[in-house]
Amino acid sequence: EGKDLFGTGGASLERRLNQPPGAHGRSYQQRRRESDYARRLREKQAVKRRYGLRESQFRRFYAMAEKTREPTGPALLKLLERRLDNVVYRLGWARTRPQARQFVNHGHVEVDGQRVNIPSYIVEPGERVSLSRDLLQTPELRDLADQGIPVPEWLERADGTGHVVREPRREEIDADIEEQLVVEFYSR
Repeated sequence: EGKDLFGTGGASLERRLNQPPGAHGRSYQQRRRESDYARRLREKQAVKRRYGLRESQFRRFYAMAEKTREPTGPALLKLLERRLDNVVYRLGWARTRPQARQFVNHGHVEVDGQRVNIPSYIVEPGERVSLSRDLLQTPELRDLADQGIPVPEWLERADGTGHVVREPRREEIDADIEEQLVVEFYSR
């Protein structure tokens, strides 16, 4: 997609992001101008892959966003941000969204004291999210806690528990997402 979708970064990734695919890469002279359809498709695919969704799941979230009273693009991003696997990632308990999804799938996450193993569960404002004691004792999670990863303002974190204070605002969500292109893609 030409973007760092998983947030892992690194020098080798930065070098590869600037290299077009294929055996000849940059040496291929005839680079065509990307069509409007291609730009919209690439943006939709990038958002879909960033949050780890299949097409049918993404369409379902889009339909939910369309039903809200606010603009569809920001509403879609707010719904995606409030998914349980993304909340675990944003609280700094996982290095990547796929890792957070695995924690949820394996039953290590509780919402208001109830075990939830559905990554697409929408966490409502006021709900408490916590990790299992076994998972909190792992060295990797202790290392993440020592790093002091910043938490967005719409979340609060305190030793093994997190609290969803309110819905996220558009400014608090990744700035490099152009949600208007996704809306244009689905409205064609």
